[in-house]
Amino acid sequence: MTQDELLKYCLAKPGAWEDMPWEEDVVVKVGDKIFAFLGDGSAVGVKCGANRDEADEWLVRYPGDASVLAYIGRSGWNRLSIQGAIPDDEIHEAVDESYARVVAKLPKSRRPPASPSAEA
Repeated sequence: MTQDELLKYCLAKPGAWEDMPWEEDVVVKVGDKIFAFLGDGSAVGVKCGANRDEADEWLVRYPGDASVLAYIGRSGWNRLSIQGAIPDDEIHEAVDESYARVVAKLPKSRRPPASPSAEA
């Protein structure tokens, strides 16, 4: 998977939009909250669990391709390589879960409407 493909996948989520808050680092937000850090294009930073213990499951399964995301890793965020051993469908699932966790924390008035495919 390429960074462009992953960015397109992220932006297909309801209410998702691209931002560059730090120089060239691309992030994808819903509302005003980041759900995917795309950075330099070699990996994606996503919320992989409600806490560090849950997110550590990724580190056990993919020790060479999953790591604790700097600065916010203690809150369950991991960096997942998009060109390594992690299958694309699992990267997509991790993005989906990160998006869902971030949307759930938004006030109801700021949550995007569900997409028609999500309601089926």
